[in-house]
Amino acid sequence: MKSLFAAATLAALILAPAYASCVYPHAPDHIPDGSTATLAQMLAGETAVQTYNTQMVAYLHCLTQEQNKAIAQAALKLTKKQVAAMRAMDRKRHNAAVEQLMTVAKEFNAEVLIYKKKHKHGK
Repeated sequence: MKSLFAAATLAALILAPAYASCVYPHAPDHIPDGSTATLAQMLAGETAVQTYNTQMVAYLHCLTQEQNKAIAQAALKLTKKQVAAMRAMDRKRHNAAVEQLMTVAKEFNAEVLIYKKKHKHGK
């Protein structure tokens, strides 16, 4: 276990600059409250969530591209175990980002349902 951690740490140190161009997007600062929000506020919330989704997709794509590029450039310096450890870390980073995105989407969708119920939309 220690050797895997050491391998992952070494790989991370070698490739750390490669991920500098991938900017992790921030979730919307505010999800409108469906029970009190106006239509304009709900639409602004929808736009914010859609923008966040677009930024997250770009971030995930960037991570993949940067990792592939870094592995190709450092191929002679890395063992198969180090490459596997890097890919495992990338999967964890990817899954955490997708989980956060899904949480934001679920929160917004719950507020949309509350808004629609209050305003009797969607009947």
